[in-house]
Amino acid sequence: MCFRQSLLALAFFSLVAALISSCGRPAKQEDGAVFEDVAEASGLRFHHFNGALGGYYMPEIVGAGAALFDYDNDGDLDVVLVQGDFIVPPKPGETILFPLPADQQPGSRLFRNELVPAGKLAFVDVTEASGLNHTGVGMGVATGDIDNDGDLDLYVTAYGPNRLYRNDGGRFTDISKTSGAGDDRWSTSATFFDYDRDGWIDLFVTTYVDFSPARHQNCRSQAGEKDYCGPKSYNGQTGSLFRNLGRGQFQDVSRHAGLNAIPGPGLGVAAMDFDGDGWQDMYVANDGEPNHLWMNQRNGRFVESGLSMGMALADSGTPRAGMGVASADVDHDGRLDVIVTNLTNEGATLFVNGDRNGVMDVSDPSGVNVATNGFTGFGVGWLDSTNSGKLDLFIANGAVRLERPAPGSAYPYGQRNQFLRQVATRKWVDASAAAGAVFRLEEVSRAAVFGDIDNDGGVDILVTNNNGPVRLLMNRTGKRTNWLLVRVDAGPENRFGDGTRLEFRRAGQPAIWRSVQRGYSYLAANDPRVHVGLGDSAGAVTIVVHWPDGASESLPAGPLNRILDIKRIAHPR
Repeated sequence: MCFRQSLLALAFFSLVAALISSCGRPAKQEDGAVFEDVAEASGLRFHHFNGALGGYYMPEIVGAGAALFDYDNDGDLDVVLVQGDFIVPPKPGETILFPLPADQQPGSRLFRNELVPAGKLAFVDVTEASGLNHTGVGMGVATGDIDNDGDLDLYVTAYGPNRLYRNDGGRFTDISKTSGAGDDRWSTSATFFDYDRDGWIDLFVTTYVDFSPARHQNCRSQAGEKDYCGPKSYNGQTGSLFRNLGRGQFQDVSRHAGLNAIPGPGLGVAAMDFDGDGWQDMYVANDGEPNHLWMNQRNGRFVESGLSMGMALADSGTPRAGMGVASADVDHDGRLDVIVTNLTNEGATLFVNGDRNGVMDVSDPSGVNVATNGFTGFGVGWLDSTNSGKLDLFIANGAVRLERPAPGSAYPYGQRNQFLRQVATRKWVDASAAAGAVFRLEEVSRAAVFGDIDNDGGVDILVTNNNGPVRLLMNRTGKRTNWLLVRVDAGPENRFGDGTRLEFRRAGQPAIWRSVQRGYSYLAANDPRVHVGLGDSAGAVTIVVHWPDGASESLPAGPLNRILDIKRIAHPR
């Protein structure tokens, strides 16, 4: 096992220097994070179509997802936006309530990031040229290198057949029918992760409920108006685990792994090493049923441990309407903590992974519950918005049922999104009002996707809206301090470092832990690079790399405020 003597090849240093002027530090201004929506101005023109005809079919209200990933390996993040369609085709002359805008193309879309060295952001729709041909009632998306060729591939979930697209150097080939990774049920979030540590990333897919137009139920709001049903109107389903056999082939091992034992209306999923044993576990957010914590038994099997570990239910002892899920070490103790978004009047649930005290629901004392109680949360993620070393929180909100009278509103499910700033250890306050005009919009937001779009050291956020336009929230925060953006290459069998944990050590300060994660939030695939804020400290930073196979290596970070490439040259078999 060995490393390059330098963290970055000189050629890579040169590329980054060209992309990031003045180390990417903007001029100082007021404290606190500020975001600006630049979707329309940057060419990211997309409007989600839910196919509503007035029947209130449940899949209409659930999508849509998105991904941030570098599909062409040019050093910046591109965008996939998942499109919807009719649940039941309209009859001749039938009214389409919310038609697709005339300037919009049908089907999911791929936008290439044309970021130039001067930092000007522009996106170009390259869907047709790329070979991505996804149509149907799309839901979410997962990214992963299924064949270890260095290109990120795509898996798109749907109400209907899921699709797997192999990336061959920037050109996609649909291998759904031959791969063995298909699923015709109503799938929602998905994530790639190497659960058996054999060097091939596997795939877990959450499934929601057993809905079909033939099983459609007529539901009404509390005021007696026609409305969408909740998940209790239908039977929940079990998720699917597909083992990667190599050569683009997958095998459904759900039954062998024990994942078919307990059904649940799954919406969000995050793969993580929750107990720090070097093996990836999974947390699934279930809508209205106990959440599942699937602990990896290191023998190809999982055991559901949500109830025994105190993470299935909130402190109230009742299940909540789990939507999105994200994990991170929020209190610098080296253990992963988990947040789950829920329905209005339930609030988000924050589980802190303690030591002697075990897992604790700190939603109330942390301030998270009171801040989020009035909203229905979906996409969610932790981000260090000012590079201070403290993790803030973004939540994409939008109702699924009529909650209040909305005279004159054709689609009365809109809510505003939220930015919660961490003000002390395990303490957050709602700072949305000062975070930008985009937080005053009331839309039906779903996926929240996180990544550094312009490579300037600030985490940006892509937000999808059900029956609405996409939003690209660029981090315009003035007072940002030191940072690193790390791309991890764990070797020929793990080119994107899946499952790697990074420990950033600074003299006299607690270590900061970050993980290589793509699949979290809701229907989303996030930036595979690891962002860390290091505050004002000018001292040396040491990175301890904890590889997926349990080996560790310590190395100096070198100069800060740059993109680093950590590559593992070889490792024992």
